[in-house]
Amino acid sequence: MVSIPPTSPTTCSPSTFIARRAVHTVAPESTASALDLIRSQPSQYVVASFVGRKYILTPRDLLTVPRLRDVNVGDVLTLDQIHELGSRDYTIRGDPVISPSRVKVEATVVEHTKGKMESIFKKKRRKGYQKTITHKQPYTRLRIGDIEIPTSLIVK
Repeated sequence: MVSIPPTSPTTCSPSTFIARRAVHTVAPESTASALDLIRSQPSQYVVASFVGRKYILTPRDLLTVPRLRDVNVGDVLTLDQIHELGSRDYTIRGDPVISPSRVKVEATVVEHTKGKMESIFKKKRRKGYQKTITHKQPYTRLRIGDIEIPTSLIVK
Protein backbone atom coordinates (compact mmCIF):
# COMPACT_ATOMS: atom_id res chain seq x y z
CA MET A 1 0.00 0.00 0.00
CA VAL A 2 1.36 3.39 -1.02
CA SER A 3 0.68 6.47 1.08
CA ILE A 4 0.90 9.90 -0.45
CA PRO A 5 1.98 12.66 1.92
CA PRO A 6 -0.42 15.64 1.85
CA THR A 7 2.33 18.24 1.77
CA SER A 8 1.39 20.03 -1.43
CA PRO A 9 -1.61 20.07 -3.75
CA THR A 10 0.41 18.59 -6.61
CA THR A 11 1.09 15.33 -4.74
CA CYS A 12 -2.58 14.77 -3.86
CA SER A 13 -5.13 13.20 -6.11
CA PRO A 14 -7.62 15.64 -7.69
CA SER A 15 -10.49 14.45 -5.49
CA THR A 16 -8.41 14.94 -2.34
CA PHE A 17 -7.36 18.39 -3.48
CA ILE A 18 -10.96 19.45 -4.07
CA ALA A 19 -11.98 18.19 -0.63
CA ARG A 20 -9.18 20.18 1.05
CA ARG A 21 -9.71 23.41 -0.88
CA ALA A 22 -10.96 26.15 1.42
CA VAL A 23 -13.30 28.92 0.40
CA HIS A 24 -12.07 32.26 1.69
CA THR A 25 -14.70 34.89 2.27
CA VAL A 26 -14.72 38.08 4.24
CA ALA A 27 -16.87 37.66 7.33
CA PRO A 28 -18.68 40.86 8.27
CA GLU A 29 -18.49 42.02 11.88
CA SER A 30 -22.19 42.76 12.27
CA THR A 31 -25.55 42.09 10.69
CA ALA A 32 -25.71 45.69 9.45
CA SER A 33 -22.49 45.31 7.47
CA ALA A 34 -23.71 41.96 6.10
CA LEU A 35 -26.93 43.63 4.93
CA ASP A 36 -24.83 46.33 3.24
CA LEU A 37 -22.86 43.63 1.40
CA ILE A 38 -26.06 41.95 0.20
CA ARG A 39 -27.58 45.30 -0.79
CA SER A 40 -24.51 46.03 -2.95
CA GLN A 41 -25.11 42.88 -5.05
CA PRO A 42 -27.11 43.18 -8.29
CA SER A 43 -29.80 40.63 -7.37
CA GLN A 44 -31.15 39.13 -4.17
CA TYR A 45 -33.37 36.23 -3.15
CA VAL A 46 -35.31 35.23 -0.03
CA VAL A 47 -36.51 31.94 1.39
CA ALA A 48 -39.93 32.65 2.89
CA SER A 49 -42.68 30.59 4.48
CA PHE A 50 -46.10 31.22 3.04
CA VAL A 51 -49.20 29.12 3.74
CA GLY A 52 -47.11 26.52 5.55
CA ARG A 53 -44.53 25.94 2.79
CA LYS A 54 -41.10 27.40 2.09
CA TYR A 55 -40.46 29.08 -1.26
CA ILE A 56 -37.32 30.52 -2.85
CA LEU A 57 -38.40 33.91 -4.19
CA THR A 58 -36.80 36.65 -6.26
CA PRO A 59 -38.32 39.99 -7.30
CA ARG A 60 -41.02 39.79 -9.98
CA ASP A 61 -41.64 36.04 -9.44
CA LEU A 62 -45.12 34.65 -9.98
CA LEU A 63 -46.05 32.37 -7.07
CA THR A 64 -49.00 29.98 -7.18
CA VAL A 65 -50.33 28.94 -3.76
CA PRO A 66 -53.47 27.14 -2.59
CA ARG A 67 -56.54 29.40 -2.59
CA LEU A 68 -56.46 32.29 -0.10
CA ARG A 69 -60.08 33.03 0.77
CA ASP A 70 -59.58 36.28 2.68
CA VAL A 71 -57.89 38.27 -0.09
CA ASN A 72 -59.09 40.03 -3.23
CA VAL A 73 -57.33 40.72 -6.50
CA GLY A 74 -55.02 43.72 -6.07
CA ASP A 75 -54.43 43.25 -2.32
CA VAL A 76 -50.85 43.61 -1.12
CA LEU A 77 -49.57 40.99 1.35
CA THR A 78 -46.40 41.36 3.43
CA LEU A 79 -44.25 38.27 3.83
CA ASP A 80 -43.05 38.33 7.42
CA GLN A 81 -41.65 34.80 7.81
CA ILE A 82 -38.34 35.18 5.95
CA HIS A 83 -35.83 32.46 6.81
CA GLU A 84 -32.95 33.42 4.53
CA LEU A 85 -31.80 36.48 2.60
CA GLY A 86 -29.02 36.24 0.08
CA SER A 87 -27.34 37.11 -3.15
CA ARG A 88 -24.82 35.36 -5.34
CA ASP A 89 -21.93 35.88 -2.90
CA TYR A 90 -23.50 36.47 0.55
CA THR A 91 -26.25 34.89 2.63
CA ILE A 92 -27.90 35.71 5.96
CA ARG A 93 -29.92 33.02 7.73
CA GLY A 94 -32.45 33.74 10.43
CA ASP A 95 -32.80 31.86 13.68
CA PRO A 96 -35.51 30.79 12.76
CA VAL A 97 -36.61 33.96 10.91
CA ILE A 98 -35.05 37.31 10.01
CA SER A 99 -36.62 40.29 11.75
CA PRO A 100 -39.19 42.12 9.59
CA SER A 101 -37.38 45.39 10.37
CA ARG A 102 -34.30 44.14 8.47
CA VAL A 103 -35.96 43.00 5.24
CA LYS A 104 -39.35 43.69 3.64
CA VAL A 105 -40.97 41.68 0.87
CA GLU A 106 -44.46 42.32 -0.47
CA ALA A 107 -46.63 40.22 -2.75
CA THR A 108 -49.59 41.45 -4.81
CA VAL A 109 -52.56 39.18 -5.52
CA VAL A 110 -52.79 38.87 -9.30
CA GLU A 111 -55.67 36.41 -9.76
CA HIS A 112 -57.71 33.57 -8.35
CA THR A 113 -57.59 30.64 -10.75
CA LYS A 114 -58.21 26.92 -10.98
CA GLY A 115 -55.81 24.12 -11.89
CA LYS A 116 -56.24 21.41 -14.47
CA MET A 117 -59.14 18.98 -14.36
CA GLU A 118 -58.38 16.09 -12.01
CA SER A 119 -60.43 12.93 -11.92
CA ILE A 120 -60.71 10.45 -9.06
CA PHE A 121 -61.93 6.96 -9.88
CA LYS A 122 -63.38 4.79 -7.10
CA LYS A 123 -64.28 1.13 -7.50
CA LYS A 124 -65.17 -1.86 -5.31
CA ARG A 125 -64.40 -5.26 -6.73
CA ARG A 126 -67.24 -7.62 -7.56
CA LYS A 127 -69.89 -5.21 -6.25
CA GLY A 128 -70.74 -3.24 -9.36
CA TYR A 129 -69.73 0.02 -7.69
CA GLN A 130 -67.87 2.56 -9.82
CA LYS A 131 -67.70 6.29 -9.33
CA THR A 132 -65.74 9.04 -11.10
CA ILE A 133 -65.30 12.40 -9.39
CA THR A 134 -63.81 15.33 -11.33
CA HIS A 135 -62.76 18.67 -9.89
CA LYS A 136 -60.42 21.61 -10.39
CA GLN A 137 -58.26 22.70 -7.46
CA PRO A 138 -58.51 26.47 -6.66
CA TYR A 139 -55.27 28.51 -6.54
CA THR A 140 -54.21 32.10 -5.90
CA ARG A 141 -51.43 33.73 -7.91
CA LEU A 142 -49.12 36.28 -6.30
CA ARG A 143 -46.57 38.62 -7.91
CA ILE A 144 -43.54 39.13 -5.67
CA GLY A 145 -42.42 42.76 -5.35
CA ASP A 146 -38.95 44.13 -4.73
CA ILE A 147 -36.86 42.93 -1.80
CA GLU A 148 -36.33 46.02 0.33
CA ILE A 149 -33.35 46.06 2.68
CA PRO A 150 -33.48 49.28 4.71
CA THR A 151 -30.22 51.19 4.96
CA SER A 152 -28.27 50.98 8.19
CA LEU A 153 -29.20 53.55 10.80
CA ILE A 154 -26.30 55.88 11.52
CA VAL A 155 -26.23 57.06 15.12
CA LYS A 156 -24.65 60.49 15.62
